[in-house]
Amino acid sequence: MSDTPPFPTDPYASFGAFLRGKGLRNTPQRNRIIEVFLQQKGHLTIEDLYDLVRHEDPSLGQATVYRTMKLLCGAGLARELRFGDGVARYEHAGSAHHDHLICERCGKNIEVVDPDIEALQDALARKHGFTPTSHRLYLYGICSDCAQA
Repeated sequence: MSDTPPFPTDPYASFGAFLRGKGLRNTPQRNRIIEVFLQQKGHLTIEDLYDLVRHEDPSLGQATVYRTMKLLCGAGLARELRFGDGVARYEHAGSAHHDHLICERCGKNIEVVDPDIEALQDALARKHGFTPTSHRLYLYGICSDCAQA
C-alpha cells in the first residue's frame, strides 16, 4: 500500500497554480521558503525552517514561514507530522513511505521501512474487506542510546 502521491516535477509551478486557485499571490519570500524547505531532508519544525531561512533572508518573519508551510501542505508539497510531543514537524510530501520509531526520552526519530509490516497491514485490510487509502505508523519507546544512559 502506497500512500505517497506523485510529487510534481516542478513544485514551484505547482505551488503557483495552487496559490492562483486560492486567489493568492506568489511572492519571492514564499519561493525562498519553498527552496530552503525542499533542500532539507528529514523532519523540520517551523523553528528549524525559520532559522535556515533567516540566514538566507533576515527580513522574513516566523509567521510568514508558518503560513507558507500551511499553504505547502494544502498544495500537497509538504506533510505535517505530529509525534505526540505537541510539536508539528514537516517533511516533503513526495518522500517515500516510511514508518517512525520515536524515543520518548530524547525525541530521536528513526525512519524505517519494513516490507513485512507493509504486508501485514495489507493482509489485515483484505481480511476485513477494507481498502486503505493511507496510513501512518509511529512506534514509541526508548532508543538504544537512552536505554544505555
